Amino acid sequence: MSENNVPDTGEVAVALYDVQKWFGDLHVLKDINLSVKRGEVMVVIGPSGSGKSTLCRAINRLEPIDSGRIELGGVPLPAEGKELALLRAEVGMVFQSFNLFAHKTILDNVTLGPIKVRKFAPSVAREEGLALLERVGIRNQADKLPAQLSGGQQQRAAIARALAMHPKLMLFDEPTSALDPEMINEVLDVMTDLAQSGMTMIVVTHEMGFARRVANRVVFMSDGEILEEAKPDEFFTNPVTDRAKEFLAKILQH
Repeated sequence: MSENNVPDTGEVAVALYDVQKWFGDLHVLKDINLSVKRGEVMVVIGPSGSGKSTLCRAINRLEPIDSGRIELGGVPLPAEGKELALLRAEVGMVFQSFNLFAHKTILDNVTLGPIKVRKFAPSVAREEGLALLERVGIRNQADKLPAQLSGGQQQRAAIARALAMHPKLMLFDEPTSALDPEMINEVLDVMTDLAQSGMTMIVVTHEMGFARRVANRVVFMSDGEILEEAKPDEFFTNPVTDRAKEFLAKILQH
């Protein structure tokens, strides 16, 4: 596995072993073996329907797998129950759609998890929540409802909400695909800052500039399989498989 300025603590944040997933007759994850070190930013790219989002959701067990094993911090992911909820709290997830509670203020959205799940005192959760909203550049929106914010602001609120749980790993499933073009960079800038702060991240994205600039490693998927893993410069300048060459030729022409 390639290294690109990842602190080699030797600690693995998440590992997948021989993971298989089917949707009916469709084999959406085929023999997935993958590990991500603490502090590493791994970007997953590939054509639509290649299994990227399913991979992301399997790590959080939002999608159950059919066979294989997933470990977070060396601990196998439980199937259900309290242990799964506790382990899931260690993994922040940001989706395409922002999934904010429409009837709660932005600050309430950010503090709900820490108060209910982490059992933080409301005053502590509020103070941390405001600091996180400051970090993502929307502290002045704290008392507004999601519908009063732009898409880019809502997605930054969703990132703050995930960070409020003190996750050890952040999953991003195409976090900019629902945004207008001018809003994409404001979200990518927050993600770049997060990466530079040492957060372990797995990012499914079509943003090739971000992948090239921020990733320690690029994983290319097609038809449920991992076809290539490489440092960004290696992958973008010298892809090995014909499928990756074809994908890049199409996507980098635009």
